[in-house]
This record gives sequence, structure tokens and C-alpha cells, in this order.
Amino acid sequence: MKLLVTGVEGYIGCLLAPFLQARGHELVGLDTGYYRDGWLFSDRSLVPGFPRTVNRDIRHIEAEDLQGVDAVVHLAELSNDPLGENDPDLTHQINHRASVRLAQLARDAGVKRFVYTSSCSVYGVADGAEPMTERSPTNPQTAYAVCKTLVERDVSQLAAANFSPTFLRNATAYGASPRMRFDIVLNNLCGIAATTGRIVMTSDGTPWRPLVHVLDICEAIACALEAPRDAVHNEVFNVGHDEDNYQVREIAQIVAGAYPGCEVSFGPAGGDNRSYRVSFAKIHGQLPGFRCTWDARKGAAQLRRVFDRIGLDAELFQSRPFTRLKQLKYLTSTGQLDPQLFWTC
Repeated sequence: MKLLVTGVEGYIGCLLAPFLQARGHELVGLDTGYYRDGWLFSDRSLVPGFPRTVNRDIRHIEAEDLQGVDAVVHLAELSNDPLGENDPDLTHQINHRASVRLAQLARDAGVKRFVYTSSCSVYGVADGAEPMTERSPTNPQTAYAVCKTLVERDVSQLAAANFSPTFLRNATAYGASPRMRFDIVLNNLCGIAATTGRIVMTSDGTPWRPLVHVLDICEAIACALEAPRDAVHNEVFNVGHDEDNYQVREIAQIVAGAYPGCEVSFGPAGGDNRSYRVSFAKIHGQLPGFRCTWDARKGAAQLRRVFDRIGLDAELFQSRPFTRLKQLKYLTSTGQLDPQLFWTC
């Protein structure tokens, strides 16, 4: 299968590309290159090769870029809530309108499948104790999450006999990637533990978050591409497994367990009211071949091994390339990007 993978140089994309190539797929990558400065480590077992990549903003993709493509995997958006809230209008321009335009172009070009990486953040604040299923009402609290719900709504309306979108609502990602992110919860707490020996929470850590390892996300994408059409046509899947629903305080304690002697303290109830548990029964029952092979404890141990190997220190951990909002603010403040996040040269 010939694939176009957008966001191929990102946290997920740099692992996904070789993962799919190893399964026999032919890839072309697309990425605008915002986060190219951030390469934390090299590991040939994780990244044995990389596909040809088109350096282009997703807003500039054209029909000819999709000729001969069998399926699109769409990762390229402004990722996470703080970045989305930095400029909500621009977030809607890129994450919502450009994503729907890409899907429309793909359908018009004869692309058969479109795998969209959505997010469990669409659930926002969940009422009641029952885990959220794909049929549960969404309650997005941020521009990032609102855009995910809008893309799901609008792209689902493009579904046709010859165009099958699939929506993967990923839990909060974690785990080692050469194109590392330290602005997601487990990765961030592991970096803090590694560089300070103390995890000082500013909240009580009671909100619930589901987690999923980045390589399990890659597995879900591969299975969605390879599954019989009827199993994935216009379907929504929560991506993760039930055992990786945690309160944030539990995540902190798991990380501390990977760093014996690390102290953990908690603060008062915080202002962030996002809290949700998620059911992952559908993906394990309906998506052929999918299973999670990681959990938070294995992920924390993996990160410790990587951090010990590269000698992670506070300067590296806090440096801009590994936090999305810091990096984009740097590129705009230095004039490399204009206010609309287009490259100036």
C-alpha cells in the first residue's frame, strides 16, 4: 500500500514511518519542519530508516501530492492544549479547516482510506464514574479538542463507497521517541524525576487521564490501514487499554517508582477540570490484530534507560525543541515563522 503520512518528522511520525515500512508499505512523508531541531537520541532499533519527505505546510498540499496514494495517515496538526490555546483562531485554521480540506482532496484524488489521529481529550470533563465510550457525548474544553470533534464530524460526512475515514482517539501519549516531547504528562514527570529527584505537583493530582504508549499508537494506525474495510469504515476507536486509566497522582507515583528515592508531593485542587476515564473495549474487540504491549510502568522504565544513556540534564530537558509551544514561540520571535506560522524564507 502506498501511504502519505503527514507530520512524519514529529513525535509519533518519526516512529510510525519505519514501523509501517517494516510491514511492507511504501511511504511518502510530509512535514513543514517546525520541530526539526529536536532530536533527543539515536536508536537504530527504533528508527532503521526514513522515507522520502516533502517539506510542505499542510495548508499548501495540492491534489497532485495525492496522486497514486492508497491511504493517508494524518498526524500534522498543532498538537496539545497549551499550543492550541496560544492562538485559537489559527488552531482552527490549521487543525480543523486544513485537515478537512486534506480529506476532501484525498477523496477527490481516489485515495481509499484516511486515518485521522484524534484524541481522547474530546471527552473533556466526564460526568459520572463510567468510562467514556465512542458513543459517549463529547465535551471538549480547549480549541485543540474542539477542532478534533469538528474534524471527526466533517470528515465523517465525506465517507463514501470508495473513501473510508477512520478516527483514532488516542489517549495521552507517552514513551521514548527520538523526536521527543516533554510537554505530555508521563514524559514530563520522568524528565523532572531524572533531573531533580523530586516531583512537586501544583495540584492534588485527582483528575483522571488515560495513557497510551507511542508504539501502541503506531500499532493501531497500522491495524486500521490493514483491516478489512467493513471493520474500520467511518468508525471511531479509542486507542489504549483499560489498565492505563490513571489519576495524575498515580502517574507521578509510577514515575517515582522508576526513580527510587524520588520524592513526590501534591498541592491543592487545581483549576484544570479536565478529567475522564475511557473504555477501550471497542478497539480490542473490533480492530483485527490490535493489542497494547506497553503500560505506564514499562514506559517509565524505558524512559529512564534512555535518559540514563544520554545523560539527560536540566538544560536539555527544559530546552525549547522538546516543548511544542516553546519551539513555535522561538521560531516566530526570531522571524523564521510569520504570525500565521508560515516559513518566511
